Amino acid sequence: MMTKQRLIQLIHIARSDLQMDEDTYRQMLQGLTGKASTKGMDTPQLNRARESMKKKGFRITPAGKARSSLPLDSYPQSKKIRALWLEMAAAGVVRDCSEQALALWVKRETGISALRWLSNEQGSSVIEKLKKWQRRVAGVKQ
Repeated sequence: MMTKQRLIQLIHIARSDLQMDEDTYRQMLQGLTGKASTKGMDTPQLNRARESMKKKGFRITPAGKARSSLPLDSYPQSKKIRALWLEMAAAGVVRDCSEQALALWVKRETGISALRWLSNEQGSSVIEKLKKWQRRVAGVKQ
């Protein structure tokens, strides 16, 4: 179920995609609903207008998932950190196995927001913290 505001938004996107001029758009709305503006329409009327625009060729496409423009860091330490993180996620220790979640955890532990910016010492420290976390959860004494 779409909200009224979302339906209005889709109708306006459809108008733009279908390259409808103002007069044609208003006439279409008037003919379908008896109203020349989406503002005064109720939800069934908005759905009727949206369906009409779909029949004219409008396709609703989901927004693409935002991607990080930076590739994953490929240094051996970063790969090891990522491997430990994914291993812990597979064991159910970590709920979110995403790169974002890892970056947030690293930032909380080190104050540095990306694996690529860690020094060798910081990378080693992160690896050791992850290993200790794994051992602690597994109940292994050091």
